[in-house]
Amino acid sequence: QVQLVESGGGLVQAGGSLRLSCAASERTFSSYIMGWFRQAPGREREFVAGISRGTTYYANSAKGRFTISGDNAKNTVYLEIDDLEPEDTAVYYCAADERLSRVVDGFADYWGQGTQVTVSS
Repeated sequence: QVQLVESGGGLVQAGGSLRLSCAASERTFSSYIMGWFRQAPGREREFVAGISRGTTYYANSAKGRFTISGDNAKNTVYLEIDDLEPEDTAVYYCAADERLSRVVDGFADYWGQGTQVTVSS
């Protein structure tokens, strides 16, 4: 069974950076499309970035300040967020699915519990 555990969230000031981590169960990273999503208060969950066999995908809103990467040996996916803005405040989720189209559309079979990112102005 696929298990995903996010970490790295917290309270940061605007302009700062964070690196979120998603530790996946064995072989998940090499077998699935991995994605990062976020859900801000009062808003729907949205796709942020995805990675598959080294190829990365970003939501248009995420291009420039967000970087997704992965470490196959550690079965870990990362999301680095630079120049944080208060609008980035959200719960960030890691997810895995077999189909890229589902991930980009905001769906996935497996989800982590989420990690809270709060950006103060």
